[in-house]
Amino acid sequence: MGRFKNSRLARMSSGHYCLIRDLGLVKGGKGLRHHEVTIDFSWRGLLKLALSAGAGVLRRRASVRIETAE
Repeated sequence: MGRFKNSRLARMSSGHYCLIRDLGLVKGGKGLRHHEVTIDFSWRGLLKLALSAGAGVLRRRASVRIETAE
């Protein structure tokens, strides 16, 4: 849940929606702010989220197999 702390829903200039986390002001940027895209609510973004979640499950399953083999 730490990944979604201080996040908010924002509409990007391309028209799709993202869950972003604010990282603070840009140095010398006259009020511009940095942000990190946590989840991209487009087809490409949702596919990346599903693939990363699947890879995490596979990594956990592989580490359990290694621990039980020893």
